[in-house]
Amino acid sequence: MRIDLMTLFPDMCRAVLDESILGRAQKKGVLEVHCHQIREYTKNRQMQVDDYPYGGGQGLVMYAQPIADCFRAVCEQAGTRPHLVYMSPQGAVLTQKRAKELSEMPALCVLCGHYEGVDERVLEALVDEQISIGDYVLTGGELPALALIDCVSRLVPGVLSEETCYTDESHYSGLLEYPQYTRPAEWEGREIPDVLLTGHHENIRRWRREQALLRTAKLRPDMLKTAELLEEDRRFLVENGFSDPKE
Repeated sequence: MRIDLMTLFPDMCRAVLDESILGRAQKKGVLEVHCHQIREYTKNRQMQVDDYPYGGGQGLVMYAQPIADCFRAVCEQAGTRPHLVYMSPQGAVLTQKRAKELSEMPALCVLCGHYEGVDERVLEALVDEQISIGDYVLTGGELPALALIDCVSRLVPGVLSEETCYTDESHYSGLLEYPQYTRPAEWEGREIPDVLLTGHHENIRRWRREQALLRTAKLRPDMLKTAELLEEDRRFLVENGFSDPKE
């Protein structure tokens, strides 16, 4: 998968994207990430990328022209028109489901706004989708963009060692993830659940499912309304003092 990032701070983004799992995925060739400096596409001598908004107001707004020209260059380099996402608090909040859908696209481009955002005409003419990482505002789109790219990239085949690395995790199946433990089996008087030492795969699988159900019911009961639950899951929840989420 190819991902392009349009930003005023490419070095900041590369410092994150070239490390750890995403860095290794790029070296393996299963992921291709390119950071583009929007400022390089300005047409004024000062390389200015923003100006005061028409009608007055606080802050600065990014010009449409350098963003548009940067995106045209991305399209030319990629050999296709990527799906263009603008990181914005006005967008739909990112979900694991949407991340999975984006990971199946052949090419993705992410635009990072800054200051008071970008000229509205960019959104009208170029942007396919606006995405938010939460109902709050940051100083720029770089951190949300990095979160989106990380979330999407790990779902691309070959980035993680096995598919179960993400299918068992929180939100993928509609539930929060079950508790995890590692050595030693006893730490400061706290022991791991006995079932994890049995080697009985079916019992461990069921224990993990039940723990995921309980954790979700306690911390995020709203998720149970849309989770894919079996009859035995619903019965287990009722037996443990929770109401049937499907009733």
